[in-house]
Amino acid sequence: MRENIGFIGLGLLGMPVAANLLQAGYALTVYNRTPEKAEPLVAQGALQAVRPADAVTTGGIIVTLVWDDEALEDVVKSEDFLERLGKGGIHVSMSTVSPDTGRKLADLHARHGSVYVEAPIFGRPEAAAARQLWIPIAGPQEAKERVRPLLEAMGAKGIFDFGEEAGSAVLVKLIGNFLIVSAARSLEEALGIAERGGVDPTAAVNMLTSTLFTAPIYQNYGKMIAEKSSISESKIPQKDVGLLLSAAQNAQVPAPLSSLLLDMLVNGDRSRTY
Repeated sequence: MRENIGFIGLGLLGMPVAANLLQAGYALTVYNRTPEKAEPLVAQGALQAVRPADAVTTGGIIVTLVWDDEALEDVVKSEDFLERLGKGGIHVSMSTVSPDTGRKLADLHARHGSVYVEAPIFGRPEAAAARQLWIPIAGPQEAKERVRPLLEAMGAKGIFDFGEEAGSAVLVKLIGNFLIVSAARSLEEALGIAERGGVDPTAAVNMLTSTLFTAPIYQNYGKMIAEKSSISESKIPQKDVGLLLSAAQNAQVPAPLSSLLLDMLVNGDRSRTY
């Protein structure tokens, strides 16, 4: 029988990931700051926790997928969370946070006898529902082996191991998101120039993404931009590019493109593709 899993954070991405776990046969106890968001999962058999610690099983696995560093720290430092997780317990953090926060929380868990594993997600909600997620992972080897089947049940198409050092997996996630945002901005600017120059943007993007730029990011965003599809704006790019720039500054690495992109996002020059 599969163990009961705690799951905290039922946003646009958390909901389909948690639903995948239920469909895979895992028993699930869920918590969300807005309790009503848990109702679809409760209808499918999940239990609902009143507070974060109530989703935790001693020595078990708790998964968090929350918005930012502050939200994650609030969960971890909430009443009884670490005490209840206890020796042998594993916290799988799937949130996109700063490497410094990852390292700090890993140390905090170790002092309480539990383990912190980073497993941020590459993939939109529709990719989660289709089980087409890519997940970088970092943490103690034994814990990673224990949670791997869980990540696969969540919808991981690929899991990439970045060692045991906390901060490594989230840094890869931040780099990836920076490249995604950069690609989207470049596509919108380039296809706008094409259209104003009398070139069919759809024909241009079809040619370019079937030859030189065959990555799904270019293909998917290029198609949406060329067709002028309506895509909801998000605060994720500004948050994540800001985190990457902070990581670069902490490491004393020049990051002029990150700085430029963040300035564009902060000052309102946001691409509708984000």
